[in-house]
Amino acid sequence: MDFINKISLTSNTDTAHRIYFLRDTTVQSVSLAELDRQATLVASRLHALGLGKGDRIGVLARNGLEWTALDIGILKLGAITVGLDLGRFQADTALQRYGLQRLFVDHETNDDPRIIRMDHVREWASGEQNLSQSFPLHQGYEADAACAIKFTSGSTSEAKGLEATVGSINDSLSSVQEMFRHVDGDNLLIFQRQSLLQQRYWIYSAMVNGHDITVAAPDYVLPVAQAVHPTVIMGIPGFFDDVRRKLESTADYQADDRMGRYQLIQSIFGGRIRYLWTGSAPASRATLDFYNDCGVPLYQGYGLNETCIVAKNYPGANRIGSVGKVLPNKTARFDSQGMLIVGSRHPVATQYLWCAPGDNELMFLPSGEVKTQDMGYFDDDNYLYILGRFDDLIALSCGRKVIVYPIEERLKQHSDIHECVLYGNGKPFLTALVSPVTGAVDRAGIVNHINAINADLMREQQIQIGGLVIGQEQFSFENGMLTSEFKPKRKEIHHRLMSEIDAIYAPGGRSILSESVSKR
Repeated sequence: MDFINKISLTSNTDTAHRIYFLRDTTVQSVSLAELDRQATLVASRLHALGLGKGDRIGVLARNGLEWTALDIGILKLGAITVGLDLGRFQADTALQRYGLQRLFVDHETNDDPRIIRMDHVREWASGEQNLSQSFPLHQGYEADAACAIKFTSGSTSEAKGLEATVGSINDSLSSVQEMFRHVDGDNLLIFQRQSLLQQRYWIYSAMVNGHDITVAAPDYVLPVAQAVHPTVIMGIPGFFDDVRRKLESTADYQADDRMGRYQLIQSIFGGRIRYLWTGSAPASRATLDFYNDCGVPLYQGYGLNETCIVAKNYPGANRIGSVGKVLPNKTARFDSQGMLIVGSRHPVATQYLWCAPGDNELMFLPSGEVKTQDMGYFDDDNYLYILGRFDDLIALSCGRKVIVYPIEERLKQHSDIHECVLYGNGKPFLTALVSPVTGAVDRAGIVNHINAINADLMREQQIQIGGLVIGQEQFSFENGMLTSEFKPKRKEIHHRLMSEIDAIYAPGGRSILSESVSKR
């Protein structure tokens, strides 16, 4: 189905389904027909500013109805939405670097007329003028045309930008609809930044498939869920892990009471959950089991900004620990080095527009396929498993190469560990760099946990975790140690904790096995 052209070229008359959103911490809503009307008004004003097909229009703002109306208005022009993360991009530099004709922001930073406050979008959307001949509609996007620019997470380097094609978006949305059947009665709740194109997919789904959609914010997910009773929540693994820990700490939680756990989950999420969806980063086995074992499915998938959704677990095809089966419009294979290579009927992009020299060659093949930099395998039933990234492979001084992701997941099973990355390239042993759940950390308990893991590592791989550094603060997006998709920035974490790391590997440094690692 051609989702993008249906949204951009057709007036939506759906008064039965609504978009729910936060305004000043209060949940409000409008019908999808009203959203379409507001977006058309916004498109008319954009056209009056001289903007049209193919123009790049940036948005550097908080989630909200204005963001949505602006994005759909841009589609109605046949233009290109450039979603920019707050905290990662600056207005002045973004205008020049990304060739923006206009940039919409929450707060003006200077007198540049190309920078417009989001307040104006709200004013435009509240207009009442006759729209019958207000501006000429474009003739539709071609499948290989771009309607959005998105950016990599920046976990290993500066964010790289790429144009996302209409065909790739349509393919992904069509495949998801085939698997999950979002219909009347569904309400999909999203809460990550709308600057992430994949978040906006579900708004497009609502407008075409006819269901409700809720746009929340990370700090308000649970109260919003209580207010709107979603059937689906789409979020990162860390969110579902935090909810699991919260529920496990309640007086009502019993580990072996599946019905009680089901009721707790339904209660905290509003009572109508059909399923939960996660991606962007690997979900821990403990978190997957917590939800799936009691009848609230948490479906894990896999994709990259460069590929969009590659594989997904879904109803009737859910294998815990895998990332699911490859979508019909995608191809996936492993090359001679064991790297996952992904192709698409309609590629998201075949190159970065803004990147360092060599980045394109590292990621894109002349065939249009993407070198994912991920390791993994297919099982006998064609479920895909991801073991980690080649960049995260640690080569110890003894010559052994360590895939860190499975070990990090075992480390994060300790209740005091919020996030963890391993360090040790060229070193005689691994060091665990830990982000604490709270300021009060049971260091001895973590050491015992590591020693138990070491017993298996020594037996299976002849390696060990010999160092422990507990950060003074949680790794977060705000302090620059997590990406906007909440993946750890390994190089930045290494840099921030390097003095403690150096002390561990210094002459005379002692092993964690004796519980005498250098203290902070």
